[in-house]
Amino acid sequence: MTGLSILIPVLGVLLFLITSIVKVLKEYERGVIFTLGRVGKKASGPGLILLIPFIQTMRKVDMRTLVHDVPSQDVISRDNVSVKVNAVIYYRVIDSVKAVVQVENYMAATSQLAQTTLRSVLGKHELDEMLQERDKLNHDIQEILDAQTEAWGIKVANVEIKHVDVDQSMIRAIAKQAEAERERRARVISAEGEFQAAAKLAEAGAVLSSQGNAMQLRYLNTLQEIASDRTNTIVFPFSMDELKGMLKHDPKP
Repeated sequence: MTGLSILIPVLGVLLFLITSIVKVLKEYERGVIFTLGRVGKKASGPGLILLIPFIQTMRKVDMRTLVHDVPSQDVISRDNVSVKVNAVIYYRVIDSVKAVVQVENYMAATSQLAQTTLRSVLGKHELDEMLQERDKLNHDIQEILDAQTEAWGIKVANVEIKHVDVDQSMIRAIAKQAEAERERRARVISAEGEFQAAAKLAEAGAVLSSQGNAMQLRYLNTLQEIASDRTNTIVFPFSMDELKGMLKHDPKP
């Protein structure tokens, strides 16, 4: 019993030393090793890593692309519309030493930075731009995040705005605005059509007035159209010139 009681603590110490010395890192992991508090220039791994107990410590860093869902943010657009916007960001660690040394918690820091950047960037745009130019806004947010997280050894690969939620009262106001805009466009198109028709009629009148035969042919064509109409009404078209000629020869009473 005495030998067994001594053997158990010895085995425990050996197991502790083995687990402290031998570390295995997966293919997507890197280890930042601190030797008496100092960090090396490069991270170690993947594979088998041997540490000196009580002198060296190691912190694992995941090098895979991480997906973070940015919580819904209250944003006031440039045209004073209150909306709720949420997004998703894709980022990964490209320098594990910086990710450990330069920032306390790179995941939390990236998340908070993404929230503030989302609010500041979208607040500079109107609601229509948020809804119609998402690709441009995604690119702008991604560039800002990537520039600010570079010092942490973080690479922001992509940012996607997921939802832009508008209050119901604002939805009704936007619908009225869209309806008014459509009505304005319809009136403009109708006015442009009238203008083009008037221009063509003026051109046609100039051609007919310059060619007497053309006016006569048009007169005969009009008679043919009237003859094809099966009604009891008989209409004889007269041009203004003919009416003026008839009035000129009309004897005075």
